[in-house]
Amino acid sequence: MIKIKSVTLYHITQTLKSPFISSIGHVTDRDSILVEMTDVDGVSGWGEVVAFSTPWYTEETIATSFHLLKDILIPLVKTESIIHPDQLQSIFKHVKRNFMAKASLEGAVWDLFAKKQNKSLAHALGGDKTEIESGVVVGISSIPKMTEQISQYVEEGYKRFKVKISPHQDIELIEGIRRKFPNLPLMADANSSYSLKDIDRLKALDQFELMMIEQPLAADDIVDHAKLQQKLATPICLDESIVTSEDARKAIELGSCRVMNIKPGRVGGLTESKKIHDLCKNHHIPVWCGGMLETGISRAHNIALASLSNFTIPGDISSSSRYWDEDLVFPEIKTVNGKITVPSGNGIGFEVRRDVIEKYCDSVTII
Repeated sequence: MIKIKSVTLYHITQTLKSPFISSIGHVTDRDSILVEMTDVDGVSGWGEVVAFSTPWYTEETIATSFHLLKDILIPLVKTESIIHPDQLQSIFKHVKRNFMAKASLEGAVWDLFAKKQNKSLAHALGGDKTEIESGVVVGISSIPKMTEQISQYVEEGYKRFKVKISPHQDIELIEGIRRKFPNLPLMADANSSYSLKDIDRLKALDQFELMMIEQPLAADDIVDHAKLQQKLATPICLDESIVTSEDARKAIELGSCRVMNIKPGRVGGLTESKKIHDLCKNHHIPVWCGGMLETGISRAHNIALASLSNFTIPGDISSSSRYWDEDLVFPEIKTVNGKITVPSGNGIGFEVRRDVIEKYCDSVTII
């Protein structure tokens, strides 16, 4: 049984090694809230708020998440005795949405739970892999710069390559990449920048034999995606449209996609991620783990999640050194020949570096 003594929120700011550019956002400095949950036995579990500073990906932000955590969610958790992390869904059931705030607390509970069970987080979740395959994301830039970056990642052994596209940079861009890399495991991420009026542009991408097109239409849509999928040979992957397992069920029934991206922060945590994973597995829909420019803490959670059996497509989980001069965990998360070892140590399997947190910390709040 877990009885929470305190929860500490660390607001940190780190600068990415290079700006991350998509059709709907441009990130240079990354704000995060780290969640340290300590129980009455002195054991700590860690989570992370993966919302951005502005609501360009979902409606949540770092500021709104801080409010929800401090004033609503943490007081709810501190009144409970927790036997299993799945209980948090019931504890939070009267708080609508705010999935990234909820996921940060739930992640800390999962880490704490696994540690008290003397299990790795992967084992506690039911994962059976000892290593996972890693993919990379390439932001929108000029074709020469993007192909140069892809060449570097090919040499490093990454197994899947995702490029950002928009209606103004798509066919010519993909054609330029395919010209140099005709057999590359390549997918395109549209970040909701198209509509059904763009069907001909999207159909033109079929010629490039992409693994998938991620979230081409509106972030809250599954109906028009079903119409689009009927017209495309290329599989559609849903991202922002799937925030609950019920969304996933409806999308599968409508035929809105042939692949799903699961991000624990987007769907409210690891418990809901598992539900979506299991549902997709039962319907033969492959899944992969998406990224949110996380620190090593959330990256560790993602590694554990991606050890589940139906994560058959390499996810956006790569070396910490791609993003940060120094990460918050030890050992640093590294990709070797396109693969990452799933930690076997208790909990997330990494040591959290308090010295690095202190270096980048803007404020500390203890609740």
